[in-house]
Parts: sequence; structure tokens; C-alpha cells
Amino acid sequence: MIQVEGLFQSFREQQVLNSMSFEVGQGEFFGIIGPNGSGKSTLLRLLSGMDPVMHGNVLLKGKQVSSYSRKELAKWLAVLQQDALPPVGFTVREVVEMGRYPFQNWLGEDMAESDGLIDAIITKLELEGLIDRTIERLSGGERQRVALAKVMAQQPSLLMLDEPTTFLDIGYQIQMMDYIRSWQQESELTVIAVLHDLNLAAQYCTRLMIVHEGRVTAIGTPAEIITSTQIAEVYGTEPIVLKHPVSEVPQILLQPGK
Repeated sequence: MIQVEGLFQSFREQQVLNSMSFEVGQGEFFGIIGPNGSGKSTLLRLLSGMDPVMHGNVLLKGKQVSSYSRKELAKWLAVLQQDALPPVGFTVREVVEMGRYPFQNWLGEDMAESDGLIDAIITKLELEGLIDRTIERLSGGERQRVALAKVMAQQPSLLMLDEPTTFLDIGYQIQMMDYIRSWQQESELTVIAVLHDLNLAAQYCTRLMIVHEGRVTAIGTPAEIITSTQIAEVYGTEPIVLKHPVSEVPQILLQPGK
């Protein structure tokens, strides 16, 4: 699905990403983890085509991401950012319909009949009671569901997430990640997610990649990546790592003073 080869990126003469190479296959739920300031969000901007690549290759379906027009790229991939909604004044349904932009003609008309699709997404994400409410009247969890509905309306093959659970309480975090995993499994969607919460990352991702000081330091399954030794080396703290009693994926317990 996406290949990264020898990626270097700098900002104001400071190296941000250094010699990155990795691949993400079709249908994977691929998590990017690492300390603050390690280059995760910069990497996501390059993968999504938001920023130009200085050196190296980012290939989507075998073609340079930069070779796609904005509209072509939007038919392949969607990005769910931390604040992905317009500021005020739009209703929930209007925002979801904005996701159909890649399929509109020059008159702004959807070239495919999408009312049924929009209705199905609204039902799936339990937004029926909110469709006429303007977005400034929504809670944080409701806003994130609307943002997810908007990118679902794009019908992408690849979804990129930049810390989608930031500022959400734990109930909404699980709800959000469950919606994303359900969509991913039903449609063989490829997901690349920058995640801050290592326990959530281990629960939902099939593979994880650690980015530290602009470099890829490890790639593997959650069991291979979430180890006390590896976390201590990257994050500077010594956690206790246990198996989840139900899913058996590794989960972290923090130790004060460590």
C-alpha cells in the first residue's frame, strides 16, 4: 500500500527525520509511537502529501505521493487530524457531506448518488439525533465522531490518524478506536495512526513502529515492541509490562520514581 525509502527531512537546518525506510501493507492497522518531538507528526504529514519530501521516496500504490493531484489523492487516502472540523455554523450532516469533495464536479455536485452512503455512516456512528445540530454545540466526543464520519464519506483505501483520542475521556477513546477498527476490518481499510497512548496502541494495532530522535528504532508486533527494556530506552522510564487478561497484548503499568 505505502512504501517509504530513505526519507530525510529537515526544518530550519535541523534534521527532523533521518534515513527512514518501512512499508505498510493493505489492510494493516499500523501504529506509530514515540516520545514527543520525535518526528511522528512530521512523518504523517509527509506520508499524506501535506508537506513536500526533501529527500527520499514516499510511494502510494507504487507512485510518488507528490505525483497525485489533491483530488486524486483524496480518493485514495483520508487524514483524521486532531482538529479536523470547520470552526462554526455548519450542521453535522453538512460536515459529513464535505467528505464527498473528491467526487464532486466543478459545480460542486456529487457525481455519485451519496445520500444512502451518508445516511448509513450517520447511522453507524450513532449521529442521527445530531444531524441538524451545528458543530459548535457538540461535545468533544461528538465532534470526533463527526470528523470520523466525514473521512468515512471519502471512502478511502488508506486512513491516517494523528492522535485521534487526544482530549477524549477513556469512554470516548475506546468508542472512537472501536469505530475505526470496525471500519478497518469490514472494508480492509489500511490504517496508519500516530498514537500517544501505548496501551491503546497495543490493543488496536497489528504492528507498531517506534520513532525516536527522527529515526525508526524498531518495527514489530505489539508483543515485540512493548517491552520494559525497549520502553525504558526510548521514553526514559522503567514500566512494568504485563499481558492483558483478555486480549493478552502487552499493557504498561508506570512506576513512580522510576
